[in-house]
Amino acid sequence: MSGIVTNTQVTLVQLDNYGPWTVTPSPRREVDLQTLQSRLYADLSQAIGMRDGYTFFTRFDNMVAVTNGLDLEDHARIQESIRNRYPVTVSLSIGTGATPADALVEATAAIQDEGSAQDADRSELLLGQPVPESERSDDDVQIAHFDVVDATGKYTDELDAFSSFIHIEQGYAELMKHMHVAHDSLSFFVGGDNIIAVCPGLSEDDYAEAVEHVRETAGVDLRVGVGTGASPHDAGMGAKHALELAREDETDVEGDLH
Repeated sequence: MSGIVTNTQVTLVQLDNYGPWTVTPSPRREVDLQTLQSRLYADLSQAIGMRDGYTFFTRFDNMVAVTNGLDLEDHARIQESIRNRYPVTVSLSIGTGATPADALVEATAAIQDEGSAQDADRSELLLGQPVPESERSDDDVQIAHFDVVDATGKYTDELDAFSSFIHIEQGYAELMKHMHVAHDSLSFFVGGDNIIAVCPGLSEDDYAEAVEHVRETAGVDLRVGVGTGASPHDAGMGAKHALELAREDETDVEGDLH
């Protein structure tokens, strides 16, 4: 790792009693459930994004947000907004740590200690404590933005749509597993050929090794731009600009690395 010490704040978003609700009083239409999930994700992404955070859909009934800069009041307002607009509520559990994986483990353990996700008596929990303002720094969040090299030329314009999807998903799966096991990072597919990873203070060599791992195991070529900042938004914009530089220079790794 590099000399950067991150201080990631992660919020686990868990729908309350969602499984039983989907079949009560009788099974609901799948198209209605898919629509509800996607709209809920979009609203959470917007609400947290307006406060400079990032939200990732993962399994939809469980979502992961990077929330450096959001306090307890921000979280409570988001819960209230969801309660007023949807037939389901959400519990929120905040975890912090030197690595994103550690922060999410902390958040998950806290919510599991309060009972099952399918417990009708467990509703709108708000657990954990944000990073105190006095302890925040410009190096708290490191975001890596990966994409597939020439995805359009290699896949989109050459293969049928589902075969393209399989290739890109295989690359994502290998990257997700490697970054989590080797570097305590959380990686999320965000559409197209893009993957965003929330990382501790990794070095250029760490990212180069991850790119090589995916190339060898999945046959997918990646490039990555890396940014660091006080908030996910700041780090993410740095990563986007670094990725553009990697595309222009045809390099594997660019960004705010020490």
